[in-house]
Amino acid sequence: MFLTQSVNILRLQGMGRQVDIDDLVDARGVAEIVRLKHANSVSTYAKRYLDFPKPVLNLGRGRTLLWLRPEIVKWARKTGRIE
Repeated sequence: MFLTQSVNILRLQGMGRQVDIDDLVDARGVAEIVRLKHANSVSTYAKRYLDFPKPVLNLGRGRTLLWLRPEIVKWARKTGRIE
């Protein structure tokens, strides 16, 4: 019994967070929310602003990054980029 509980606890610790797929946005979506003209400006913002939300999905260099829309909206409001 104890071993089974320990294994289940380890499984839970290794799980990622669950997200609603409807909340996922790519760089183009982030640019629209933050009112940037170009999607590639999102990477500049991510480097420039330390509090900029981190992508929730990063499959590696040259691959699409995905952010959570609510996190981007919250950041944009907090920084005065949107009302």
